[in-house]
Amino acid sequence: MDVKSLTKAEEQIMQIIWKLREAIVKDVVEQFDGSKPAYTTVATVLSVLEKKGFVSHRKIGNTKLFTPAISKAEYTKFQFSSLLGNYFGGSFPKMASFFAKENDLDISDLENIMKQAEEEMKKDQQKEN
Repeated sequence: MDVKSLTKAEEQIMQIIWKLREAIVKDVVEQFDGSKPAYTTVATVLSVLEKKGFVSHRKIGNTKLFTPAISKAEYTKFQFSSLLGNYFGGSFPKMASFFAKENDLDISDLENIMKQAEEEMKKDQQKEN
């Protein structure tokens, strides 16, 4: 699947769909804090997301039950790759250096990040075996 970027509204709704795993429009509307978007607005955004290949639906009576067609991990990987390529010339060390400076990280913070990365890589390797 060719992943595309989402608008802010689309991403807000996808975050809800990923969290709920399946939802009708009413469920999505109820997940918004504070001022809730109109039912028709959410229905329209879900329709656009379906056309883009991010959600699919099945009918239950007259109601559409939406489910993610792309995982949050897949979209995160796409966004991260775009960020890395567009802003850091594809260089992970440049990006890490930028975030380390911007967040005033010290050596122990960087070591903890490396340790966490190593643990995640080990988990991934164990899953493959």
